[in-house]
Amino acid sequence: MTNHIVVLGAGYAGLGAAKRAARRLGRADAKVTLVNAADRFVERVRLHQLAAGQPAADLPLARLLDGTGVELVIGRVTGLDPEARTVRLDGPPYELGYDVLVYALGSAADLDALPGAREHAYTPATGEEAVRLRKRLAAETRSVALVGAGLTGLETAAEFAGAYPNLRFELFCAGGLAEGLLSEPGRRHVRRVLGDLGVRVRDHTPVAKVGADGLLLGDGTEAPAGTVVWTGGFRVQPLAAAAGLATGDDGRIVVDGRLRSVSHPEILAIGDAAAANVCGLSPHSMSCQNAVPMGQYAGDAAARLVTGRESPPARLRYLLRCLSLGRRDGLVQFTQPNDRPRPAVVTGRAAAVVKEGIVRGTVWAMRHPGPYL
Repeated sequence: MTNHIVVLGAGYAGLGAAKRAARRLGRADAKVTLVNAADRFVERVRLHQLAAGQPAADLPLARLLDGTGVELVIGRVTGLDPEARTVRLDGPPYELGYDVLVYALGSAADLDALPGAREHAYTPATGEEAVRLRKRLAAETRSVALVGAGLTGLETAAEFAGAYPNLRFELFCAGGLAEGLLSEPGRRHVRRVLGDLGVRVRDHTPVAKVGADGLLLGDGTEAPAGTVVWTGGFRVQPLAAAAGLATGDDGRIVVDGRLRSVSHPEILAIGDAAAANVCGLSPHSMSCQNAVPMGQYAGDAAARLVTGRESPPARLRYLLRCLSLGRRDGLVQFTQPNDRPRPAVVTGRAAAVVKEGIVRGTVWAMRHPGPYL
């Protein structure tokens, strides 16, 4: 009987996992099916550039999977039945059985974290939302408020300010700018670049509500804005928790050192959807730099599972994080293995080149997923 590996989600984690599993299996009596809601691979790390008016690469999944033997199913996952080992879809074939499941459904913007955000804020979290935001910015004549000063917020603020120098931009941070994410030299560089681009950074200014005409701040004052952009965080789908998988408080699947669900070991969870322990950081941060190696590892591990072999534990660690600050500047922040920032940074044009190289490298990795190292 043919063993069946089903991979849910064709992002940085899932696409790599499907292709790697197919390569590992070779002529084994097994097949790999990849399920995704859309027929395109989305470069999520470039969506702020798309929203700023830059063109996006067209990356059809069928082309990326050509010659791999992976079956592609376009459909949205509506439910799981771990006991029957089936996945329910909103279209044909409506149900898929599996022997091993790789859960890589990723995350979405957490628009319910702030009152009014879902009704009034824009976000560059998906391709459709980025295009909607691009149209809004092209028509904007007043000001833009960005809520959330994590790495996504910093990159988005710099990109937008460079693309629309006629608009006024304010970046609202609940705490200090990139506190805990960047070293002091890194934070100084980001603040200087944003200042040169005309972005007003408002540290320690929590936002209480998003309205049709701007923001209500935590101290009761108002901050008028023509457009509000939410970059304040992400959340996962409730599918795993609803299916009875062990999840954390945030809904992410709790996994062991081999990225297998602690409640259902025939399921591997990777990328943003998993709650893995990376060098003492649990759950790991939601990022492309975690998703790519997780996908490579999970592809190998899934292939081993269906052929009756065990995988060595996953060894994940951090080295650096990169930020684009517009098209001509950037920041490379070196980190400890547990993701804490080191003092060392690279800035300016050199950092922008490194960032662009890494982003291009992720697409190369999707085309040619190598072994997990």
